[in-house]
Amino acid sequence: MGGLKVHGHPISPASRRVVLCLEEKALDYDFQFVDMAAGQHKQQQFLSLNPFGQVPAFQDGDLNLFESRAITEYIARAYADKGTPLIPSDVKKLGVALAWAEVESHTFDSAAAPLSFELVVKPILGMPIDEAVVAENLAKLEKVLDVYEARLTTSKYLGGDDFTLADLHHIPIVNNLMHTDKVKPLFDGRLHVSAWSKDILARPAWQKTLDKMKL
Repeated sequence: MGGLKVHGHPISPASRRVVLCLEEKALDYDFQFVDMAAGQHKQQQFLSLNPFGQVPAFQDGDLNLFESRAITEYIARAYADKGTPLIPSDVKKLGVALAWAEVESHTFDSAAAPLSFELVVKPILGMPIDEAVVAENLAKLEKVLDVYEARLTTSKYLGGDDFTLADLHHIPIVNNLMHTDKVKPLFDGRLHVSAWSKDILARPAWQKTLDKMKL
């Protein structure tokens, strides 16, 4: 069957990242719930879409993709004429946006994702928080946000003056962290980081994503 399909789970930041991109592009899509508690993501039907058994998986007609950031870049390029432009057309601006998108995936996420898991996901699952992991990654995130603060003094968004995938990719994890007492002060205590985070979290497409991805 044709059409756009996201196979994922509402608690998954990666699933939310893809849905958010589709909402920014104002595209119609079908969200297929993957019951991870029942191990559905490890069954052959799902593994045929994502051989690593992780959400999300994405379909555009006969095209199957996995890895959320690759999916969002595909969507942004394949549907460039729809919704919000998420990739700069100017090659130099594109280079800057791509650099900061790499920062998100390799530097920000390595500190922020463990914090999100410890402080947001574990309580939902009834699991104990590892305070040593929290302390280690709080220190790492502080250093990253210091760099962000410097960057955002000269640019409205990380990727430039316009909202791009470099910003979009942050939103699900930033949203989680802004609901924690331990991490929210790190964002609020940096003037430009605070303004940026409030800006991206207030985007209508993110509000639609939250409405659709409730547990």
